[in-house]
Amino acid sequence: MRNLKNIYVLLISCLLALAMTASVFAGGSKDSGTTETFVYETKGPSGESPTSYDDVVLSDADMAAVRQNRYKAAILMHESTDWVNAVIAGARDMFGKLGIDVVAVTDAQMDSNKQRTDIETALALKPDIIVTLVVDPVSGAVALRQAINQGVKVVLISNLPSGFVHGKDYAGIVTDDLFAMGKSVAEMIGDSLGGKGEVALMFHDADYYVTNQRDKAVEAVLRRDYPEIKIVTKQGIVNPSDGDTITSAILTQYPRVNAVYAPWDSIAEGTVAAVRASGRKDVGVFTIDLGANSAMDLVKGGSMKGMVADLPYVLGETLAKMGALSALGKDTPAFVTVPAIKVTKDNIRTEWQRSLNRPLPPEVQQAMQ
Repeated sequence: MRNLKNIYVLLISCLLALAMTASVFAGGSKDSGTTETFVYETKGPSGESPTSYDDVVLSDADMAAVRQNRYKAAILMHESTDWVNAVIAGARDMFGKLGIDVVAVTDAQMDSNKQRTDIETALALKPDIIVTLVVDPVSGAVALRQAINQGVKVVLISNLPSGFVHGKDYAGIVTDDLFAMGKSVAEMIGDSLGGKGEVALMFHDADYYVTNQRDKAVEAVLRRDYPEIKIVTKQGIVNPSDGDTITSAILTQYPRVNAVYAPWDSIAEGTVAAVRASGRKDVGVFTIDLGANSAMDLVKGGSMKGMVADLPYVLGETLAKMGALSALGKDTPAFVTVPAIKVTKDNIRTEWQRSLNRPLPPEVQQAMQ
């Protein structure tokens, strides 16, 4: 089995070499000029400027009106993760404070067909508000149209369903400050390397607004602010389980690499494993989102050197506020963001709590001692 994996890594390495050669004969790299038209700010899917979550506020009169109307809400999520659970917790708690009954919480398991069924099932419970992240913009739009036609107020997480118009079809989008997340990763890499070195970037090779924005920001800021850091390769990844194989191939093809960026935590776990297996203690791994395994490697002084997180609990609270305001017929902003935070070995205990609204896992706390 190990021999088969070695062959796979060798094959990937050869493909990397061929890709580089092809770009040379083509007269340059496909990356040239990528930052020239990059917008150094998080923008909404339709180009909206961001509104801070701090600006989404219910007055005392608003809260009294919401409690009097006794609205119902459904939280229809795309998957089940620590991040999703924190969003749900924040939304549940805020809905509870507002006297809004949560009648359904679902997990679509990243399946657009299941998500459509979840929406139809939830509508039978007659919610006034739906909070959701659509798995597929096209099928999600079709499924949510049923809710809109019934007068349900829809608040979106990150992704915009196809053809949806703010104020008509949905109350607003709440998401991370995606540019700030990518920028923070670039800064952590730059600081770790002292502004000099070679970096390999992985990117999510799919049409997915959130990860695409973050990945582009990492590259753009590195190129703009760290001219002595060389991006030696960019490798697309779709399946998170391929993180170790792609990283192994990168380390074989580019032996002078000092840092590797993995688009999110589950990919980073494989990247850390590959770096560890290579014996390269000089290579740091950087990623977005929190995970217990990555946190453990970070506090033990392993290959994981920095993580960037958002505030999913606060995001959930903001979604609930947006839903309540919309149910009252109040205007709501089109695009709302929550900030990014840098997580290091020194601050992980406090920042984990701040991000997920729960303590650092006991086993990680034990490792810190």
